[in-house]
Amino acid sequence: MVKVKAIIFDLWGTTIENGVYPSPSKQAMYFLRVKSTFSEFIVKFEEAFMKKEHASLREGFEAVVKDFDLRIPDFVYEKLVGMWNKNAILSKEYPDTRKALEDLKKQGYKIFLLANIDKFSYEQLQEKFNLEKLFDKVYTSYSIGLLKSNKESYEKLLKENKLKKQEAVMVGDSMESDIKSAEQAGILGILVDRKANRDYEPRINDLTELSEKIQSLS
Repeated sequence: MVKVKAIIFDLWGTTIENGVYPSPSKQAMYFLRVKSTFSEFIVKFEEAFMKKEHASLREGFEAVVKDFDLRIPDFVYEKLVGMWNKNAILSKEYPDTRKALEDLKKQGYKIFLLANIDKFSYEQLQEKFNLEKLFDKVYTSYSIGLLKSNKESYEKLLKENKLKKQEAVMVGDSMESDIKSAEQAGILGILVDRKANRDYEPRINDLTELSEKIQSLS
């Protein structure tokens, strides 16, 4: 078994808690009155909204509206932008995040962030939590032009940091966008199950359990 050298973290729901509930993406689906399943909506939404460095949040939502072939009044754009900003403003670190990541660094692991996120939310979180100090390197969808659902996002991270697939694990709270996306790239996924109600292994209840879980897998 190759020793794990790097840990790739998801952002929302894993290291940072949303500031609004339901999640901003679910609220966006409601405001836009999109008639589809959420799993279908989120893929198309993130493709339009989070893969490009838009000039404004309004421009990002206009791209979403165009891709979904919708027509919406101005007040809906205002509601979307306000809700999206509120999420970033009211977001907070999970209590276990900072100490767990600092301890993992001390143990010699390289710590990366791989996030599907828009430029404006990321800039607010960077100012609020200093993410670029917390992680060794940050990979955002809008800056690399790739979502986590594309295995090239993982391949880029591995190549730039001279890592083999077996030397990295992905830690996230979503089976679809974190665990399955990592597995498609040949990387082991570890599920963060903060409510302790999902049947999957390897699984942890919070980030303080991660070091022990990685050691047990090795």
